[in-house]
Amino acid sequence: MTIGLLVQRAAARFGDRRAVQGPDGARTFAELAGRASGLARGLLSLGLSPGDRVLELLPNGCALVESDLALAMAGLVRVPLNPRLGPAEWERIADDCGARALIYDARFAEDTEALRSGLQAVVSGDAPGRRLDDLVTGGPVPIGVLPDDLVGLAYSSGTTGRPKGARRTHRNRIASALAMTHEVLGGPPAADAVYLHAGPAIHTSGLFVLPWLMAGAPQVFLDHADAATILAAVEEHRVTHTALVPTMVSRLAEAADGTPLRMLAYAGAPMPPGQIRRASERLTPHLVQYYGLVEAMPPLTVLDADDHARGLAGEPGLLTSAGRVCLAIDLRVVDEEGRPLPDGEQGEVVVRGDPVTPGYHNAEGRADLGKGFTNGWLRTGDIGHLGPGGRLWLTDRRNDMIITGGYNVYPREIEDVIAGVDGVAEAAVVGLADGEWGQRVAAVYTCLAGRRIEPDEVLRRCRAALPAHKRPKSALSVTSLPLNATGKISRREVLRRMEAGERW
Repeated sequence: MTIGLLVQRAAARFGDRRAVQGPDGARTFAELAGRASGLARGLLSLGLSPGDRVLELLPNGCALVESDLALAMAGLVRVPLNPRLGPAEWERIADDCGARALIYDARFAEDTEALRSGLQAVVSGDAPGRRLDDLVTGGPVPIGVLPDDLVGLAYSSGTTGRPKGARRTHRNRIASALAMTHEVLGGPPAADAVYLHAGPAIHTSGLFVLPWLMAGAPQVFLDHADAATILAAVEEHRVTHTALVPTMVSRLAEAADGTPLRMLAYAGAPMPPGQIRRASERLTPHLVQYYGLVEAMPPLTVLDADDHARGLAGEPGLLTSAGRVCLAIDLRVVDEEGRPLPDGEQGEVVVRGDPVTPGYHNAEGRADLGKGFTNGWLRTGDIGHLGPGGRLWLTDRRNDMIITGGYNVYPREIEDVIAGVDGVAEAAVVGLADGEWGQRVAAVYTCLAGRRIEPDEVLRRCRAALPAHKRPKSALSVTSLPLNATGKISRREVLRRMEAGERW
């Protein structure tokens, strides 16, 4: 199976049903397949060849889905750009991947002026370049695409900040789509199920595009959505499913008092138990957490709705788990030498299977990739242990580890304690340079609307719950925590601000 065949199958089965709807209109399954196929032909007519890298800078909407599917059908390699990164980072990615073309939205015309130099430019809207709509032509796509052909490069930062592109094949994406369907959703969604893309579809929300296409159910796209916009869309479009980063789940829980959602998934970071309880009470009890990486497409593990219910009803340890390992994934916890560790012993998480990237683009000669491959296993850089029921508990990221007085301290454990303080919304913990201890533990946190929690109360809770070497030496209440381009709390930016002594 390839993505092109999947789209053609969906068009043949579901024809006139609504497939996608966004700020730029709506498409039936037949219209979506026809426009994607036509755009694939148009892109090849520009002189592009299978395997060429094509940058994509589009907001949530129909054009984004058409571009994604068209590039896959044409055998081209999609390189999605996050609008939040900005021109300098886009240009570094373009240089690393050797891009030949750019598909962009007219709103980014000014910011992409330098980026477009030397590239074939295709624009959605009125701006320099070939109009996307004008490239959509009739007829089949004369390209034979195979499951192990490259379909995309997913970029993140290496340990030095230099972009690194994880290679993704048709096999990777379809394996992820099947696992999302059966492990996260519990089976194909019903025909009346509606998925809401409230976060950027180039990230975790986009993992649901193919499952919904396979099921013949509609998807609705929002652009730059806040909590109020999401709640209004849920009501207007009778939304049944969505996935959000924990930060947005928390904001939604503050703004809502019940929704008709049949599933609210969260990923990208864990949620503290108190935050999970608020989401269950104020949004929906049907919560699902899934875990994965840029290099190993989610889901690798799933904490399903039953696990959440059990955790809230009296098994709180479940809520700190990343869930059971998915059937199609081989996952282990190993020591520094790569030797498997027994259940309960902490080490690095390694994985292999169809969702795992075959490697990085331009990896030769680079020492800053942060993750490595050993005998077919991806070393994730995540620290954790396996436990009862084949579940995985994640402690932290190896590169976020704090070393204080010779002890290894992982921020997440401390953040969970602080988030458990009544009235605290979110927390971030970092290690500041210290002449005596090497690093000292420091915390920042935000409060729920209308609440004020003093730093002394946070520090008291930490003293009561944590051994001495893990207790923060300082705590700071701030109005908001900085987020990275994917909506996660950026410990790196927290550290920079604290080291610079900036006022928040």
